[in-house]
Amino acid sequence: MIFGVLVSGSGTNLKAILDARDERIEVGVVVSNVATAKALDRARSAGVPAVVVDHKAFAGREAFDAAVVEVLRAHRVSCVVLAGFMRLVTPVLLSAFPDRVVNIHPALLPAFPGVHAQRQALAYGVKVTGCTVHLVDAGMDTGPILAQETVPVLDGDDEAALTARLLEKEHAVLPRVLRAIAGGGLTVTRAADPGARPRVGLR
Repeated sequence: MIFGVLVSGSGTNLKAILDARDERIEVGVVVSNVATAKALDRARSAGVPAVVVDHKAFAGREAFDAAVVEVLRAHRVSCVVLAGFMRLVTPVLLSAFPDRVVNIHPALLPAFPGVHAQRQALAYGVKVTGCTVHLVDAGMDTGPILAQETVPVLDGDDEAALTARLLEKEHAVLPRVLRAIAGGGLTVTRAADPGARPRVGLR
């Protein structure tokens, strides 16, 4: 399966995906909204096309997403991964890749959605947090959960220490989920009620 990876920053999860490439996982293109993102260099070093689509050049999120979709389709992408992509996606992207937009989030959703999840976990005083791989829907970190991994919150942890421990789990679970999707292991069942959440399975 050909994946397209959307990034905005350093790209450590992108590196985990690139390192996991095999007969199932192919990265067709890496797209960033930030021209200086280190993730673009990681892609180029791995021989993967790296494309910048600057969100500031577009009048709105929908127009930006339409341009991203054009790039993804040009590279024959069939599944999209948000790997540190700091933009909310719109129905333009979601409808172009139905049930095939995947995100990784540094918390055990539905706890601590949105930005600074690690900071939220520390402020709340939880003893266990983790990371979640989920399908993306129109909400913020509300899509169906595909996999979760737990991480202890240790005495004396600050945001940097907790983030580093979470990243180790993220780098393991994300490629595992992508490999399962590429192997046909993802099922999505929708209820007759259009307002009901879909049920997902991953094997």
